[in-house]
Amino acid sequence: MAAPLELYCWKGDWGLPSVDTDCLTVLAYAKFAGAPLKVHKITNPWRSPTGTLPALKTTEESTRSLSKPSNIIIHLRKQKYNADYDLSAKEGADTLAFVSLLEEKLLPALIYTQWVDSKNYVDVTRRWYAENIPFPLNFLLPNRIHNQQLERLRLVRGDPTLEPGEQLEKELYQDALECMTLLSQRLGSHKFFFGDSPSSLDAYVFGHLAPLLKVKLPNGKLQQHLNSLDNLRHYCTNILILYFPSEAVTPTVSVHSDSSDFDSEPHKRRKQILSVLFAMGSMLGYAILMGIVSIQHVRPQAALVGPRHIEEGGEEEEEE
Repeated sequence: MAAPLELYCWKGDWGLPSVDTDCLTVLAYAKFAGAPLKVHKITNPWRSPTGTLPALKTTEESTRSLSKPSNIIIHLRKQKYNADYDLSAKEGADTLAFVSLLEEKLLPALIYTQWVDSKNYVDVTRRWYAENIPFPLNFLLPNRIHNQQLERLRLVRGDPTLEPGEQLEKELYQDALECMTLLSQRLGSHKFFFGDSPSSLDAYVFGHLAPLLKVKLPNGKLQQHLNSLDNLRHYCTNILILYFPSEAVTPTVSVHSDSSDFDSEPHKRRKQILSVLFAMGSMLGYAILMGIVSIQHVRPQAALVGPRHIEEGGEEEEEE
């Protein structure tokens, strides 16, 4: 019997099976297609086979691990887990068109509202990742992911010099509102986009909309519009109830990562001390690397000083 495929993804919170759009897309598709995945929900991407999340670990030598949702879905289809098996040629073409629309119009606004909008990023996004990523990586990875998401936004927009601002926010949000309205019109009163059975398009739409629906953001312009579209709101809620019932009924409680022993009350003081030492060590290392601080070794000159001075010189060298 073949070993099950293993999927590594960000853990869930806020009533979601994962806090990440790409991970939600893959998790939803696997549920829709009936793929028997062994899922590892983690908070340290460096523990995955690719160093990123999501990541699918396979048994094939040519593709030992995959990271992009599209590549993971293609691999699952090759393993006979195909949620699009019953789609017509036209429905298949519509799927490609709407997925492209999501990535061009809705995804940039999602990145902006979660990772670029200063209020949302500081109060919610960065805070969640800093609290859940294991120490001491929680000092490094949130900013690194922030920079990666900003680069992703520039890539999607096709502008390597793109900088955040009111005009950019207005353009991104306008595109996103139009995209959500179009999705609402296309869904209509149907249970899923192509009838009574979910497809890969439903996985992509759910992955993009569910975080907007569940995560409470201080700046909630996109959330307000989504909540005004009743069919899309019920659509996301129904998928959570049908395919992720344990998360759908779980109260919104922030659960810490594998290194939760650092976050329990008896160890809180130790964590604060280690945090200060880690920060001081990082600053000292940077200062030495940049030449701001230098370390010199002084040898005691035995021939010029007496025994008492030799002893004092040795103690001074040890202190340095």
